[in-house]
Amino acid sequence: MSDSLLPKRFLYRFSLPCLYRKSLWTDQGAALDAKFRLVGLAELEGRSMPAEVRAAWSEDGLAFSVLVQGKQQPPWCRASKPEDSDGVQLWVDTRDVHDVHRASRFCHRFIFLPSGGGNRLDRPVAQWLPINRAKEHPRAIRPESLQVVSKPQEAGYVLDVFIAAEALTGFDPQEHPRLGFTYALVDRELGEQTLGVGSPMPYEEDPSLWATLELVRPG
Repeated sequence: MSDSLLPKRFLYRFSLPCLYRKSLWTDQGAALDAKFRLVGLAELEGRSMPAEVRAAWSEDGLAFSVLVQGKQQPPWCRASKPEDSDGVQLWVDTRDVHDVHRASRFCHRFIFLPSGGGNRLDRPVAQWLPINRAKEHPRAIRPESLQVVSKPQEAGYVLDVFIAAEALTGFDPQEHPRLGFTYALVDRELGEQTLGVGSPMPYEEDPSLWATLELVRPG
């Protein structure tokens, strides 16, 4: 395949700063302001970006705020069918390895939905999901190690999520301050938005296609 046919995000290895914040989570969510915004790499290919993603870290884990705009319909979400639902998926490799094509036990996949849980399907959902073709899965996690708060907006929603350090096998910011990382907003109305390369490339299972998060320590 010639370079002209490859997506621009495939041709480079991107490293994005992830800023430190001592307190990552409250009952109201993460509430990350604009200084925590991750650069939208899809702009390199002229793609629309209905979601803005913000990220922060501390020794307690990782927090993200995802601001989704441009919707005219409510999200379609079912906890029983997470991969068919509208929501956000996050992939994290606590060893930031880019020369292998199958996930190790340090690679994680999480999905967060703005609704679809509870008896009325109106509660947000947070789940761990296996990575296809993984050589080994990370250790099992406790449900409470994942937190999510959903805030409906007029034309979308804000999704705040927290992944506790205990849910990230090998998470050690002192020894390993670089994380392999990508995300995907999947929405029946808005389509797919990814950080690195998107479909049809197998970013869901291939860590070599993920970008890097640099855990920036406070000055």
